[in-house]
Amino acid sequence: MTKPHFLAKIRQWLRPNREWLSLTCSSGEREFILVGSIHMGVPAMAPLPGGLRKALSQCHALVVEADITYTQAPKVESSTQAPPLQQVLTSEQWQMFDAACQECHLDAQMLAQFPAWQIGLTLQQKQAYLLGLRPEFGIDHQLLTLAHDANQQVIALESQQQQLDLLTTLPDHGLNLLLDSLTHWRSNARQLQKMIDWWLSKSQQPYSSLPELSRSFGNDLQHTFITQRNKQWARHLLALPAGRYLVAVGALHLSGPENLIDLLTSSYAREPL
Repeated sequence: MTKPHFLAKIRQWLRPNREWLSLTCSSGEREFILVGSIHMGVPAMAPLPGGLRKALSQCHALVVEADITYTQAPKVESSTQAPPLQQVLTSEQWQMFDAACQECHLDAQMLAQFPAWQIGLTLQQKQAYLLGLRPEFGIDHQLLTLAHDANQQVIALESQQQQLDLLTTLPDHGLNLLLDSLTHWRSNARQLQKMIDWWLSKSQQPYSSLPELSRSFGNDLQHTFITQRNKQWARHLLALPAGRYLVAVGALHLSGPENLIDLLTSSYAREPL
């Protein structure tokens, strides 16, 4: 089989009208069922569809970004004191921040005492709560609960400590993360709603494709949070023992340039046929 034909075959396997995107290694040693996860969900998203629960039961292991059911809290390393937020934001940016705080019923002056990355995450989480989303209804949380209840192996691509370290080592205490949260405030809400609607629609249209997702990060953060991690995860997945794996990662990791699917398929294409 020629490589162009092999790539075309992979694309056929990965057609977006499949209920779950599946990708099989050319050697037949590993099969990955890739699921675009939503980390917070609504009650109507539980329980998970029977097809997904069956797929999980037939896999050797569940692969997730991190095991969020692991209860030991990561440690925040001490760092230099961040300057007051009001000093680093322009008047226009502060107005955007204050407006977001008012919408989320948060005290802007009190929240401004924390590092910028923590402020950005707090606003994002509060926005999701206002939209009715809760972590216990997230796809990865439900899959983890099922896997643990069945004593099924769980493989974490990262630890919660690694995820926290990624945030705490951002330049300028994560100021760009906060600014991106404010800049994309409305579009992030729409994107969350789009993902929820897509997931709920699968009960009536089980073969509906993953919706087109817009970038919610600037170039630097896109590289840090999406592209760089996709490359690390692809290496990790390709190093797993032979077997069948259900891989649940945030939907943004499965779309756009250098997404996880493309990185895996290009790696397979380079293997001897």
